[in-house]
Amino acid sequence: MGKKFKEYSKQLNLSDINKEMLRIWDEHSLFEASMKEREGCPTFVFYEGPPSANGMPGIHHVMARTIKDIVCRYKTMKGFHVKRKAGWDTHGLPVELGVEKSLGITKEDIGKKISVDEYNAACRREVMKYTKEWTDLTHRMGYWVDLENPYITYDNKYIESIWWLLRQLYDKGYLFKGYTIQPYSPAAGTGLSSHELNQPGCYRDVKDTTATALFRMLDPKPEMEGWGTPYFMAWTTTPWTLPSNTALCVGPSFDYVALRTYNPYTGDKITVVLAEVLVGAYFRKEGAEADMEAYRQGDKVVPYRVVGKWKGADLVGMKYSQLMKWVKPVEKLNEMSASYVKEFAETHPENVFSCGNDRFVEIADEAFRVIPGDYVTTDDGTGIVHIAPTFGADDAKVAKAAGIPPLFMINRKGETRPMVDFTGKYYAFDELDPAFVEKCVDVEAYGRHACDYVKNAYDPRFNPGGKYDEKAAAQAEDLNIVLSMEMKKAGEAFRIEKHTHNYPHCWRTDKPVLYYPLDSWFIRTTAARERLMKLNESIKWKPASTGSGRFGKWLENLQDWNLSRSRYWGTPLPIWRSEDGREEICIGSYEELFNEIEKSVAAGIMDMNPLKEKGFVPGDYSKENYDRIDLHRPYVDEITLVSPSGKPMKRELDLIDVWFDSGSMPYAQIHYPFENKELLDTREVYPADFIAEGVDQTRGWFFTLHAIAGMVFDSVAYKAVISNGLVLDKNGNKMSKRLGNAIDPFNNIERFGSDPVRWYMISNSSPWDNLKYDENGVAEVSRKLFATLYNTYKFFALYANVDGFTGDEPQVDSSRRPEIDRWILSLLNTLTADVTAALDDYEPTKAARAIDEFVNDNLSNWYVRLNRKRFWAGEMDEDKLSAYQTLYTCLKTVALLMAPFAPFYSDRLYSDLVSSAEEGDGYASVHTAEFPVCDPALVDSALEERMKLAQEITSNVLALRRKVNLKVRQPLQTLLIPVADSRQRQAVEALEDLIKSEVNIKDLKIVDNEESGLVKRVKADFKKLGPRYGKIMKQLGKAITEMAQKDIALLEKEGSFTFSDLPGEPVVTLDDVEVIPEDVPGWLVANDGNITVALDITVTPELRNEGMARELINRIQNMRKGNNFEITDKVKVVLSDLPEIRDAVEAFGDYIAAQVLADSITLASCLSDDSEARSLEIEGLDAFAKVSKN
Repeated sequence: MGKKFKEYSKQLNLSDINKEMLRIWDEHSLFEASMKEREGCPTFVFYEGPPSANGMPGIHHVMARTIKDIVCRYKTMKGFHVKRKAGWDTHGLPVELGVEKSLGITKEDIGKKISVDEYNAACRREVMKYTKEWTDLTHRMGYWVDLENPYITYDNKYIESIWWLLRQLYDKGYLFKGYTIQPYSPAAGTGLSSHELNQPGCYRDVKDTTATALFRMLDPKPEMEGWGTPYFMAWTTTPWTLPSNTALCVGPSFDYVALRTYNPYTGDKITVVLAEVLVGAYFRKEGAEADMEAYRQGDKVVPYRVVGKWKGADLVGMKYSQLMKWVKPVEKLNEMSASYVKEFAETHPENVFSCGNDRFVEIADEAFRVIPGDYVTTDDGTGIVHIAPTFGADDAKVAKAAGIPPLFMINRKGETRPMVDFTGKYYAFDELDPAFVEKCVDVEAYGRHACDYVKNAYDPRFNPGGKYDEKAAAQAEDLNIVLSMEMKKAGEAFRIEKHTHNYPHCWRTDKPVLYYPLDSWFIRTTAARERLMKLNESIKWKPASTGSGRFGKWLENLQDWNLSRSRYWGTPLPIWRSEDGREEICIGSYEELFNEIEKSVAAGIMDMNPLKEKGFVPGDYSKENYDRIDLHRPYVDEITLVSPSGKPMKRELDLIDVWFDSGSMPYAQIHYPFENKELLDTREVYPADFIAEGVDQTRGWFFTLHAIAGMVFDSVAYKAVISNGLVLDKNGNKMSKRLGNAIDPFNNIERFGSDPVRWYMISNSSPWDNLKYDENGVAEVSRKLFATLYNTYKFFALYANVDGFTGDEPQVDSSRRPEIDRWILSLLNTLTADVTAALDDYEPTKAARAIDEFVNDNLSNWYVRLNRKRFWAGEMDEDKLSAYQTLYTCLKTVALLMAPFAPFYSDRLYSDLVSSAEEGDGYASVHTAEFPVCDPALVDSALEERMKLAQEITSNVLALRRKVNLKVRQPLQTLLIPVADSRQRQAVEALEDLIKSEVNIKDLKIVDNEESGLVKRVKADFKKLGPRYGKIMKQLGKAITEMAQKDIALLEKEGSFTFSDLPGEPVVTLDDVEVIPEDVPGWLVANDGNITVALDITVTPELRNEGMARELINRIQNMRKGNNFEITDKVKVVLSDLPEIRDAVEAFGDYIAAQVLADSITLASCLSDDSEARSLEIEGLDAFAKVSKN
């Protein structure tokens, strides 16, 4: 008879299986076949978040892709058509910074050392640098996604859909241009959006030099005079912004006091004003009583006296002297100027000057005043805030409201700029307009610091070869220190100290950001805030806390989306404007652009239409037609359109935020609305049923998808989302090449195979929790789960082939199957229901753990172990057939259940079960099969509960055996089980034979708790009870310790106990305490919940002989296997003639012979000298055996 099932003799090698199955998948085009089989079925829409292929994939990408693959494979097996289109994110900072590093240039070199055309060509090459590695990882880890037809964000069709979306936002009034203070990255050379600034890790604790500066009053109140110079005290964490100070801000309702004291650095008498509640932060309590005249510079206690008190509103309007008189404030003069600026210019014509075609007015007299501000706090500092309107949005807002001018520089183009340029340094003189310098700049004072970098991170000295030397930068003196020391010397500082504070950093350069006033295009997301929040309520977030917390709170505090990026490689903003800004057009398609260029050519503004010249034909959506053009910079910048009034319109030079690119993918990947319009409009491909990416995308891709869908389509972009956590090293540290703790995903898949890596990642912790990745854990998964399943199949295949079982035999009816078969099938169907429910709820960890528990604890360790004899003993009767059919069903169902998690081994197992081993090309894939469905008729909950009780009793007894090193092969006489009630008694009685066999005891005694004679005590779990009963915990703990035996019995019976004599009548459950039984001489006792077992550990001579017989059987069976005997071969056995062995053979010789198929068992002396003899390795005996075929 031929073998139906493939047999294996080698040890399990999952890496080899990985490669073998990949070869078979490729030969059968299995991914494509699985998709084709589901055509016409209901769709399950999945969106793949696009990675950037200019960097190598990491182990965290395996995690993210495993989650996505599990869901998509599961839904496919459930009968859905799941399209999985890959994508590449090809624009943005990661690409540009990588190119600049490889070319050894900075942003400032573009257009000088290298043309924009050459630079963008380099970006186009760089962005696909590691495509092969990404494809290889995707293939090797078994992530099924369409890499043959990916969407690519730099593709012309993709960009056209983006332009269409922007046009919709423009037409709805959501797109606007504004001049505001924005986060700017000098290292990256561009502004950043608020969601970019809120990526994980962007805000970091940094230790900076801070200064409490002294601003000299010009019009002090009477109480502030008479003791040295009067000052306002203001604290700043950024002393480099002090040269741009133009106001001081107070909380109108706060109480402020004037103190007579001394400058601790100079010893000069001074009077200072600060918030009353913050006096203690600057002055010791004993200073209030110290002798004012006895103070000497350097004394630890600085004396002070409070001489006046005012509300902040009383200080508003007071003037002070400019702290650092480097540059005077200016304002531009035109029809848009504020009224106070125009009025000042009219009354001070001598302050008006011109730079190029623009007029300005030096307006220092309107600055340097105390102003009110509701955002002032007294959490730290002095309660008085230094205002630099050019470096903070809040500063700019309160200054504008109070009519305070900002302190601008004017460059040679006539543009107003902050004192710090876009590279992070104070402007050089040759970059400034000479008329401005002459009118407003103290050349000597400013010149001492012109070109100084405000942070060492930006200084080229600490970035040799483009690589940031963070250690050297931290050790070197920075501008904050230099300016603070100058103030100290001038008597303008009260305190200088290091301070740790939270500061934003650029998500791509890891360097600090600055805040700049910039012209930028914005999406008015604040106008859609309420609707976006409402739409978010319908999304299934995993975990839910991310949807309501990190994402929901983000929406609640939503700011307008800064769309502009002042870079070169990216999607161009499709807005053309006239020079005066009065006329503009937002282009929504290439056809519209083509037609507008035609108008420009007709008006004589452009000589020809570059799109037409390249052969582009509007309305032809073929790839060939779209490949004829390139609308990136610099080509798109060369297009000049004509306004309705006949003026030239140039394109706004901005690119758009790269996250708008990726947020547009539901539409742009199908070139909506130019192609496939009906697919999206009929909701066949939109919105997504499911997406998943890392937690860093919560305010990135997840947000932009949501914002665009809500604002353009009044819809969600996705119905369910998993936000997965970080993958850390085994010690919980972030992985990095620099630390040497990064895990190579290719190496791990080669070593372990993809399946255990995937399984470990999913089963170890929920996807949204941070995973501590330990390679030892991956190895353990291979050993415990996959090797167990492999060995279970090997056992099945070996005996099934011997008995000629095929799996095609008529099924034995469930009612005629033994209880243990019905139990495992009931458990299998419960498992199927649990796994299905978990995956439907996007809880893959619960599903994986349930499968693992079933395979290890129930199928292998219980069912197969208890039923081995049914497979190898006797002829094929109904009982044996039932055993085969039951195990076959379990293995096949497990293969189906685990297929989404472990696609390679599950496919190997499934194919081995359903394809003939003799068919050379026999192959049936689990991935084209249907997911199993629970059969409720086969579920017997009572039976499952009874068997679980047997397992728990067995586990406790085996633990007692291990405690005294009594192996299970050594029989013992008595097991005592006290029961709480009649129900538990009946359950144990029904399991008596099974328990006796499992723990190898002769007698099982079942008694009521009160009759057992066992004494128990109870110990409280303070961690559980403390939060609930903190106030009475001491009393409760004492009452629990002193519980009477009858009360302990009641607790075990009912599962809870009420202490009615304590305040509040606290209720304690079995989970809240530990019940500890006391051992009895000659017995061991264990307790687990309401289960108690007592084991008689006395070993009589009769029991010892039987135990030795079982040891001999075990060793002889191992020798049979080691000699590669067939399971039916008869043997003869020779054993060492030792008293322990002789007694066992005399008492149990027939039993031993039957178990090992021995025709004879003899004893011999000096067997150790026989070369064919092998050591029995029985503890305490120098015994040998020889086993040979008869």
